[in-house]
Amino acid sequence: MKLFAFLTVMVFSLMTYAQNDFLAKQYFNDGDFEKAVVYYEKLVEKNPRRTDYAEGLIATYQQLERYDDAEKFLLQKIEEDNMYPTLFIELGYNYTLQDLSEKADTYYEKAIATIEENPNYGYGIGYRFQKYALLDQALKAYQKAMTLSPQLDYHYQMARIYGEQGNVEKMYESYLQLISEGRTSKSNVLRNIDDFITSDAQSENNIKFKQILLKNAQKNPDILWNELLSWLFVQQKQYDSAFRQEKAIYKRVDVASMQRLETLADLALADKETETAREIFEYIVSNTNDEVTKLNAQLNLIDLTLLDANDRQMDAVQKQFESLIEIHGYKSKTLQLQVAYANFLTFKRDTPAIAIDILKKSLELPLNNRGRAFIKLALGDILVYDRKFNEALIYFSQIQRNLKNDVLGQNARFKVAQTSFYKGDFDWALTQLKVLRGSTSQLIANDAMQLSLLISDNSLEDTTQTALKKYARADLLAYQNKTKEAIAAFDDILQNHKGEKIEDEALFKQGKLLEQLAEYDAAELNYKKIIEFYGSDILADDAHFALAKLYKNILNRPEKAKALYERIIYNYRDSYYFPQARKNFRILRGDLIN
Repeated sequence: MKLFAFLTVMVFSLMTYAQNDFLAKQYFNDGDFEKAVVYYEKLVEKNPRRTDYAEGLIATYQQLERYDDAEKFLLQKIEEDNMYPTLFIELGYNYTLQDLSEKADTYYEKAIATIEENPNYGYGIGYRFQKYALLDQALKAYQKAMTLSPQLDYHYQMARIYGEQGNVEKMYESYLQLISEGRTSKSNVLRNIDDFITSDAQSENNIKFKQILLKNAQKNPDILWNELLSWLFVQQKQYDSAFRQEKAIYKRVDVASMQRLETLADLALADKETETAREIFEYIVSNTNDEVTKLNAQLNLIDLTLLDANDRQMDAVQKQFESLIEIHGYKSKTLQLQVAYANFLTFKRDTPAIAIDILKKSLELPLNNRGRAFIKLALGDILVYDRKFNEALIYFSQIQRNLKNDVLGQNARFKVAQTSFYKGDFDWALTQLKVLRGSTSQLIANDAMQLSLLISDNSLEDTTQTALKKYARADLLAYQNKTKEAIAAFDDILQNHKGEKIEDEALFKQGKLLEQLAEYDAAELNYKKIIEFYGSDILADDAHFALAKLYKNILNRPEKAKALYERIIYNYRDSYYFPQARKNFRILRGDLIN
């Protein structure tokens, strides 16, 4: 019975401590310091050796400007046995808050002096100085500890302090010394340096970093300096300069890999630096002995040719594909070749029957689930192009069943919805889209939401769904790369269904197609109509972003683009385009962007 009573009291006491702890922190975080101090005083009284409670009480006193109470408490703690020297810093900071700098400095020096007794105090003291932005004292503490005990290493902490002080050159030198001596990872350092590097090659910080790297490279020709120079050039979007560094790295590595060059080519391509991307892919083709790496580079070169190919170039590309098929044949490790060739035959040459045969032959290869899904997804797309909707749905549904929680499976489900939409089965399309609105892929979720709203919004007023059926046919024409026919089909909707909900959807889709034909003035007019007449509807942010992009990248009207990006920032905070709009706005405003 006594044991039970004892345990009951213990459990009650622990619950009380936990509740007081929670309330003290909660009131402090809420800024209700009068209530927080009551609980912290209780906690310190019951747990005098808990440093977190002591620090909480000191901070609360200081928030209440009860500096005398904080001083009295700290002086008592300093007199206790086994006192940790950071208490000197706390007392000094208490004086700093009262503008008593001489008294504060006295206690800061006392804290640093304790390092002589035990150099291991260096980290705790330096870190506490950093907490209060007392950076000179923090450096002094770290340096003293390392002088007294050379095996201690606080260079990383010191490098961060140099950065905080604005001594960028010293920071760079310290970080680079750490990397070159193998005391920290390159990725760890680059994360910290990235805050000081911008996309502007002429910024002072960028120039300093480049100069230090070149100086180190002259002293010690290590590939580390080439890697860092390449990283810097990529940040500055100088992909040709980065390519020179990557070639130097490739030539000097014993077991050379093309992965760095492949990544650089992909970055250049994403930034529309097509000529540099072409040079890199050509270099990969000429220098790699790996079959798959070489093939991927060749396929990328074909994609670059197809960006603006005439009929004669199309014939040359077809011969390239035929030659590659002859070299590689049909193998499970070169599926990308079969898919690329099938897509070319379908979407560029309008010969889907041959493409379907190629992919069905590829399905006979020994493939794992993802390889099989990869082929079936491409095959389904081509069957849709060929208007064989039911067969396409079978392949998409198989992928969806076999890879339920995979992005490939979610993509297949979206294609089931899209195919059903083209087919005119709007109810089944909606059923699939409702599931996809919670997709782990933001892009799929966004596309699913837009198609779902298109169907539901245009089924309420028009129960015959006449305009929606016309839209589905026009959208299929766009999918089939029959751009002029698709534009004409959208014109029919815009002429015969004026004022209906589908008008903004037709205007937007037609605007994108007009851009493909370089009819930029007509595209601009479409987007402006959406903004003017459908400014509060679902496509308003899309129209703002599309028009801003047109002004920025094609029509060279940066001020108009900036105004549109600004509207997205202030009026469409939940938009999918919000992050990119904010970034583009800052670039056009002249901000330095990392």
